[in-house]
Amino acid sequence: MSAPGRRVQPRASARAGIPALRNLLAIEAHLLPFEWGVGAVAQLERGSKLSDPILLIGIIVTVGFLFGELAHRVKLPKVTGFIIAGVFLNPRLLPVIPPDITNHTTLVTEIALSFITFSVGGSLYLGRIRALGKTIIWITVLEAELAMLSVAVGFIAIAPILGIGVGAGAALIIPLGVLLGTLASPTDPSATLAVSHEYHARGDVSSTILGVAALDDAFGIMNYSLGIAIAQILLTHAPFNFDVSVVQPIFAILGGVMTGIVFGYLFNRISSLMSHETEGAFIVVIFAMLLLCFGTAHLVRCDELLSTMTAGVVVVNFNPNRDKIFTMLERYTEELVFVLFFTLSGMQLDFSTLANSLLFVAVFVALRAIGKTIGAVSGAFIARAPSHVKKYTALGLLPQGGIVIGLALMIQASPAFAPISGTIVSIVIGATVVHEVVGPLLAKIALQRAGEIPAARG
Repeated sequence: MSAPGRRVQPRASARAGIPALRNLLAIEAHLLPFEWGVGAVAQLERGSKLSDPILLIGIIVTVGFLFGELAHRVKLPKVTGFIIAGVFLNPRLLPVIPPDITNHTTLVTEIALSFITFSVGGSLYLGRIRALGKTIIWITVLEAELAMLSVAVGFIAIAPILGIGVGAGAALIIPLGVLLGTLASPTDPSATLAVSHEYHARGDVSSTILGVAALDDAFGIMNYSLGIAIAQILLTHAPFNFDVSVVQPIFAILGGVMTGIVFGYLFNRISSLMSHETEGAFIVVIFAMLLLCFGTAHLVRCDELLSTMTAGVVVVNFNPNRDKIFTMLERYTEELVFVLFFTLSGMQLDFSTLANSLLFVAVFVALRAIGKTIGAVSGAFIARAPSHVKKYTALGLLPQGGIVIGLALMIQASPAFAPISGTIVSIVIGATVVHEVVGPLLAKIALQRAGEIPAARG
């Protein structure tokens, strides 16, 4: 027995074995990617698929994370890398991935959307909205709604020129235009936020862009809820029925709001009793609340996305721990949710449909840019904003990603939209890649011309 306080020294043989063990572990760590690659090639040569679901999820997370980091290194938003990773892993491009994997991702998509929409609701803190002033309110309302109208009306008007509307396809023009219009409203604030932070931009234009981008996702969700109801009526070709055409859509929207209020209130009550709990416990309760809220809304046929967004509004406005809650979500869950969500989104891409939709992607991008620009300029003019806000705000509102892909996948998951959902998903994913690549460059140009990027960093 050693004397008290005397440190027991490891035996010489044990000490000698430690460097060897470290070397062995280092060699194995370097060989793991090679071993996986050899296994994948062997699978490919045998013409078989990687069917183990745990292995597939591991591959999706790993490849998505790596592509996101590469995108970040070349000054692009990580979401662009995640989507490109999904395209790389697309079963139509990589034969070792089972082609039916995208048919079993609804659960992941809905869980991710519940977190995303909850965070969107968390951006609607009434005190902050009042502080932002009428300029941001006017710009948000007009740019979100005019982008929707520009895409919907413009697409319906030029669809025959693009070759849509011949024969049976004519009945699909208006529903397709309505749904694409609802997907034009949201703006991805992450690209502009990254540019603003990278170049230490400060001023009216950067503040206005970030404030508008934080608010217009909420308008996008409301537009989506209304558009879904209208498009479904048009696609079913059923005679006008007041209950189906008016009562049910209103119930879906109001019911979703009420469901969110109830679960937001319950979460606030529960969290008030958890002042001494760990952050892990908070995350568990948030996770449970979001799933219960989304699932209950689905069970009673209310709007699921409005329910989780409303829950976020209730939490951010009436929970004293609001900052802690949303910071925890951003710190611990956002990256994993986004890697899975956007990589799986890229895997949904149908190349044959995309090849036929490239012109539609260009039209969608152009019409959305027109609506955003007119709306932003008009809103700034009505609010009597400074001239540089009128000139340059619209350039920072073009990036699009995040929630819009989730909304498109929700459309794809509904059998009612089967005739047009493939086209919608391809257009949205194609447009997202364009917006996320070009958007940061336009945001930088806008902030430079507004004089909000220091000369030494421009």
